[in-house]
Amino acid sequence: MEKKKLGLALCGSYCTFEKLFAAAKPLAERYELIPIMSDTAAETDTRFGTASEHIRALMELCGGRRVVTTIAEAEPLGPAMGLDALLIAPCTGNTLAKLSHGVTDSAVTMAAKAHLRNGRPLVIAFSTNDALSGSAENIARLLNRKNVFFVPFGQDDPQRKPCSMQADFSLLGAAVEAALEGRQLQPLLV
Repeated sequence: MEKKKLGLALCGSYCTFEKLFAAAKPLAERYELIPIMSDTAAETDTRFGTASEHIRALMELCGGRRVVTTIAEAEPLGPAMGLDALLIAPCTGNTLAKLSHGVTDSAVTMAAKAHLRNGRPLVIAFSTNDALSGSAENIARLLNRKNVFFVPFGQDDPQRKPCSMQADFSLLGAAVEAALEGRQLQPLLV
């Protein structure tokens, strides 16, 4: 049986990359993973690792497939590639805002736009320090958008970062499966 195609798009929440790569390994067994990175994620070296290390890790996870990093490379993911689902993990507050307002200025936002026009599920696993402040309205808008689903999320450090929330990366697979069935994985708040 042919594997379903799952786009795996990374944004610049660098502190979650290691957690994401570990949590996404079971996805690689179940799906044909198509790697996508925002230009920020693909070009920025941080204390959490270099851009080249992250690209290499993503390519390895995706069976050596070249990473999509430009708008031009991402556009065909909708009409030509026909992904079954697209998972943005991690999704930053910046990308949440862009998705909420229809801004297309990176490979990730272009992949989402191209994918959604096919009426297929977009799954968001966000990680943002302002989920309960500046990003709250964007999360709410996306919760009401057709074919947009979330990996269940909760506060990641309520004492030191009371507005910060992060997806439960252990639920990536379950959230994608639910989205492919047209439903939001519950409970949404963990």
